[in-house]
Amino acid sequence: MRLSVRLDGSAPRRWHLRLLERIARRPGVRVSVDASAGPGGLPANAALLFYLEAMLRRLPRTGPAEPVDPAQLAPLEPDGAGPPDLILDLCGDAVVTPATPVWRLRFDGAPGEGALLASLLAGRTPVVTLSEGERIVASGHVGTEARAIMLTAFEDALVRTMSLILAALDGNGPRLAEDAMRIGEVAKPGLSPLDLGARAARLGARMVARRLRALCVRAPHWRIGWRRLRGPDLLDLRAHPDTGWRTLPDDGRRFYADPFPVVDEGRTVLFMEDYVHADGKGVISAVGFGPDGPIGTPVPVLQAPHHLSYPFVFSEGGTHWMVPESGATGTLDLYRATAFPGGWVKEATLLSGLNASDPTLFRQGTRWWLFATVRDDGEHDGPFAGWGSYSDSLHLWSAPDFRGPWTPHPKNPVLIDIASARSGGRIVERDGALIRPVQDCRTGYGGALGLARIERLDDEGYAQRVETILAPGARFPGSGLHTLNRSPDFEFIDGAGQVRRRFRG
Repeated sequence: MRLSVRLDGSAPRRWHLRLLERIARRPGVRVSVDASAGPGGLPANAALLFYLEAMLRRLPRTGPAEPVDPAQLAPLEPDGAGPPDLILDLCGDAVVTPATPVWRLRFDGAPGEGALLASLLAGRTPVVTLSEGERIVASGHVGTEARAIMLTAFEDALVRTMSLILAALDGNGPRLAEDAMRIGEVAKPGLSPLDLGARAARLGARMVARRLRALCVRAPHWRIGWRRLRGPDLLDLRAHPDTGWRTLPDDGRRFYADPFPVVDEGRTVLFMEDYVHADGKGVISAVGFGPDGPIGTPVPVLQAPHHLSYPFVFSEGGTHWMVPESGATGTLDLYRATAFPGGWVKEATLLSGLNASDPTLFRQGTRWWLFATVRDDGEHDGPFAGWGSYSDSLHLWSAPDFRGPWTPHPKNPVLIDIASARSGGRIVERDGALIRPVQDCRTGYGGALGLARIERLDDEGYAQRVETILAPGARFPGSGLHTLNRSPDFEFIDGAGQVRRRFRG
């Protein structure tokens, strides 16, 4: 296939080169570039905004938004051998002819990087579409964990946009459900000097406020809510229970999150992320529950030189197993308990070469599925391995046994959606349906908890529909909600808040 990529050659960026490089790797694809100057670029003073953010926040200037020399596009100029078979239009002005289809990239319905930045400046999480005429080829709802930092948000969105384009070229373009495609009024591109000055002032003020706040409080400070089950659970209620939740106490110097209960000899044992603020990383701790709640204080049961969280624990074959999140290592590892609830030893590496978040296993008949969101552009050691959202790109793998070997889904990423890609607990079978707790990160990491019905799960595709969104409120105050799990006797959630620092006198 002869593919022509239409981009604004007056302002090429690193993500353009990376995209072209990865397209050129496709067998049978010959890529060329139409790099004449075009519309849809960033406003001139966007570079100043990015410079200020990078300087004040000490961000590297080696990411996907970094400008490159236009001469680097010269080797990909058209060879004059005839019209291409497909035009990939990144800036919105490619001419449609009967002979050559055009795929147009749009952000919230408008073309060009300027539209992407405008959407982010307006506080939106952009809907990205790749379309041929009226037909949607691929779509995604991209996001970031750094909504207030335009450079990081912009670069995270570029990385995920590249993921969407490459998947579409492979014939596996992810598609949002129709209700997730709705967008409001399109934000107007541009950044006036007054806007830029105001943003710079707010940025400086936020930096000072953040430093002052950091001296007084620790945030986010997650906490686990629990309740004894004596009736319907959240999957039945679709709302916080009238009785509210009791909170697992902490000492203020650590927080507890990601509650995963498992039953051992008829007793609930709760595993969790135990994050010590002074250490800046998490370990896995556990505490037993009696009829009236926790017995004692959570005790560390699995520690590593790197951060550990989301302790997906399960029982199989008379043994307890765990697959915690350990994204910094680039692996997902399986652990076996030798002295439950402790004594965890590494049994196998299930996946490697990726930065995966919140791994969630599910057995469907004789087949196992593994769900995780993947941060980078598909290559853990690639140039953009440090960019991309942790929460908006869902990948699946399947295996005949939970030990593996794990095979990636042929249509990965099966979903790009900051509102529902990231897992928030075990998948539950209820009344013939599969319900998947998901994290709604549109307002920030772990902002709310969604309950999604899985409508398709096979080798040909994946589909889900979010039926309910639960947010913190009067019955569980805070600024976030992102995990739901239960045992036969107890139900657990977690949410974010803050706690005052304790100073020694």
